[in-house]
Amino acid sequence: MPVFSMDGEKVGVATLPESIFGAPWRADLVHQVTTAMQANARQNRAHTKNRAEVSGGGKKPWKQKGTGQARHGSSRSPIWRHGGITFGPRSERDYSEKVNRKMRIGALVSVLSRKAKDGEIILIDALTFNAPKTMIAKSMLEKLAKGTAMADIATKRKNTVLFALATYNAHTTKSFNNFGNIMTEEVRNLNPVDILTHKYLIIENPEVAFAALSARVKSK
Repeated sequence: MPVFSMDGEKVGVATLPESIFGAPWRADLVHQVTTAMQANARQNRAHTKNRAEVSGGGKKPWKQKGTGQARHGSSRSPIWRHGGITFGPRSERDYSEKVNRKMRIGALVSVLSRKAKDGEIILIDALTFNAPKTMIAKSMLEKLAKGTAMADIATKRKNTVLFALATYNAHTTKSFNNFGNIMTEEVRNLNPVDILTHKYLIIENPEVAFAALSARVKSK
């Protein structure tokens, strides 16, 4: 598989490890893991008050008999306006799901293999920015799109590229912060949700990146 430079020129060739990019597509496993990860990331903010938590209603609205009206014991009843909510969303609800390490790694390898099969993985030798510069990052994307013959790298407006960095680099990360359709992440933190969200996966420094991924696969 060709390796490109920041200028979009082919500078070498790398072989994709079979243990990482040659796994079969496991739709059932990928679905189970991705939905669980999204559930674990869910922030439970919706909260309604029940009849024990709303204010007022300490006194019986009117006497039990003789008024011609229906009997009521409290204005905090759910059938009253401004009363408590019955079966409403509560902030203490836990949406998290357990995902075993072996399942997470299996789903990651399956997604990476699918990306490789679909031709949506690009290898780049290095991402070097002397300073955080959005203009340089934009120019690099245009050159890479031309060199790889994948024009939508520079034109697609949503969920275009996930950059898998060999190591964290503040200048590189900040250079892409102003792009709403691009995400940067370290190779060691790659997960199926982020990879599936973006069309292209651009891996920096393949030799180091593949070694990190292989270590994760062996750890399962």
